[in-house]
Amino acid sequence: MPEFTPPQVQLAGVAPEITLLVSALILLIVDTLIGERPNRWFLPVMATAGLVLAGAFAASTWGDNELQLSGAIALDGFASFVKISLAVFGLLTVWVGRDYLVRDALEDSEFYALVLLAVAGMMLMAAAADLIIMFLALETFSIALYVLVAFKSGSLTSQESAMKYFLLGAFSSAFFLLGIALTYGAVGSTALYGGRDPVSEPGIASFLSTSPTANTGLLVLATGFLIIGLGFKIAAVPFHAWTPDAYQGAPSPITGFMAAGTKFAAFAAILRLFDATLFSLRAEWRPLVIAIAVATMIIGSVLAVVQDDIKRLLAYSSIAHAGFILTAVIAANDRGVSGALFYLATYGLAVLGAFAVVSVVSGQDEARVRLAGYKGLFFDHPALAVALTLFLLSLAGVPVTAGFFGKLVVFGAAVQASYSWVVAIGVITSAIAAFFYLKIMVRMYLEESEGESSPLPIGRLAAGVIAITAVATIGFGVVPGPLLRAAEDATMFFQPAPETGQAPLGG
Repeated sequence: MPEFTPPQVQLAGVAPEITLLVSALILLIVDTLIGERPNRWFLPVMATAGLVLAGAFAASTWGDNELQLSGAIALDGFASFVKISLAVFGLLTVWVGRDYLVRDALEDSEFYALVLLAVAGMMLMAAAADLIIMFLALETFSIALYVLVAFKSGSLTSQESAMKYFLLGAFSSAFFLLGIALTYGAVGSTALYGGRDPVSEPGIASFLSTSPTANTGLLVLATGFLIIGLGFKIAAVPFHAWTPDAYQGAPSPITGFMAAGTKFAAFAAILRLFDATLFSLRAEWRPLVIAIAVATMIIGSVLAVVQDDIKRLLAYSSIAHAGFILTAVIAANDRGVSGALFYLATYGLAVLGAFAVVSVVSGQDEARVRLAGYKGLFFDHPALAVALTLFLLSLAGVPVTAGFFGKLVVFGAAVQASYSWVVAIGVITSAIAAFFYLKIMVRMYLEESEGESSPLPIGRLAAGVIAITAVATIGFGVVPGPLLRAAEDATMFFQPAPETGQAPLGG
């Protein structure tokens, strides 16, 4: 009788996600046991501890390069970079959210638990090496965000936004599932990489390296549906309809979290799936992605110009930025991947800082979100106006900010891949984007406020987030080297193998 060999349990690849899940459950249990209290300071403290610990687990695996849990989880520098960034985004959201919730008398343990669960889903999305895991991760953070968008229970706008987000999200999930089903039909597996033996351990990458081009037709069709499903999450045109309403109705800290975290997680999946696994099919998926990128840059920038609500304006700005990042995906080279990671990290910091300012300026029940409410902000609250200006300049890609270097690296990757005409469209739409950012600055510096200025109480946590993101925006603009080198080190799964054109494990 053969000796039983127990399976090897490897959890390092999902240690951050497990930490966040346990933290969310403990947080809910502790709050239930303690009961209602006027000052529930322990909630953000516990959420902060969970996120710091999750980020530490992610950082501890830097340099590892293997597949775990039957090839479903990738433990590599790419996943570590994304997870660390998402932990930072979660921290900033928790801190801004604390002041926001206390001000509007909305503080509940569910808010912090949902943020932790959303970050856990986003992290899992970055590490997913199987389409089924990718779908589960997508649904995990999506469901948490549906509830967070509707967290202002007394606001009909918030409820309506959440319902639109939920319905369109379910619609996009159906497309993604159809893409998974077609992939399984074409390959016989949903694994991205597969094992060393393509017959006994099939995977998409191994299938493409061993199958004739004539047998990839069904996989090409599946790729189209996968693009639709992920295109919704990055708010790419024509899958962007949910974005303005969801951004407008959600609490401002959650709007910033969606703009930073959701986009990072979805782009991480896109980069791993298309620029690595489906690298040899780039001739088939590139035309579709190019069309989406061009439409996204143009429509996002043009429609932002006519917005009068700052949250809707930043929503269309977020759409345009998705188009800019897609130029790096189109490049399908190492420079494009590292550039996209750098762009997503610095964009996330800038947009979180911007929405932190919006959260403070909007006041009780977010009554001050129209652009008219920003008239004379520099004279009434100069520090907030200067900080918001810095974030807007970074989003516009002005030199000496991190946003400028981010655009430089992603556009440079597309030029290197001979897509200069796409970059030209990106430069033109960036100029259009600068106009609507300038529109906000004109109101802050050149127009007088309407009526008497009202005090804007700024909590310590919100002030700290604004200061941290402002310093990071300038710091990574002046000295981008450390972050860019970390992003370059995180492309180890994206080194094409000369003999197959695929991204080999540990390449």
